[in-house]
Amino acid sequence: MTAKLQKLAAGLGALTMSAAMAGCGGEFVRDSQSPVRLVISNLESDDQNTLLSDVIQMVTSPDPCTTTSPCPSVLNDMATVQLTLVLRDPGSVGSPNSPSLLNQVTVNRYRVKFRRADGHNVPGVDVPYDFDSALTMTVPATGVGEAAFQIVRHSAKEEAPLRALRFSNDIISTIAEVTFYGRDQAGNEISATGYMGVDFGDFADND
Repeated sequence: MTAKLQKLAAGLGALTMSAAMAGCGGEFVRDSQSPVRLVISNLESDDQNTLLSDVIQMVTSPDPCTTTSPCPSVLNDMATVQLTLVLRDPGSVGSPNSPSLLNQVTVNRYRVKFRRADGHNVPGVDVPYDFDSALTMTVPATGVGEAAFQIVRHSAKEEAPLRALRFSNDIISTIAEVTFYGRDQAGNEISATGYMGVDFGDFADND
């Protein structure tokens, strides 16, 4: 191969690689166009950063459930998130940039994924299945946006591996990876990921 052909082949190879990277990294490219970053400032459940998820609870009301004849019930678990925005280019000390209404981010969905520190992470065997759900909230240009969301579904407690924890002393400790997705008011896609400890078990019910 002549030097000219080698140079042409190298150029085509670089072009092909660039196109492939653009196709595979579409989410990153769109997110990078937003002048702001979405930041999770807090992620908790009942003012705790670790959730004790009870796989079954003995409910004493309403009828026919009573204190002497409680009903075994499966309840979902909720959490709250606080989101803020940070400008990618804050400007200088003498001339700081200020966010505008166009920089507001509307979150429209989220995804929850569970994993374990011991590496046993097969969904439906070692940990609950991942799931996606809708959530609509607008994070202001300045200040904090806060919303409640479901972090453990009812159905997860009816499936393996959580169902097997009923009336046992076993506990499954996981880390919930929660990613929130949205767009700024210019249409640029943006996301942020936070983490919360979630321990699953048949815990003692409150009196």
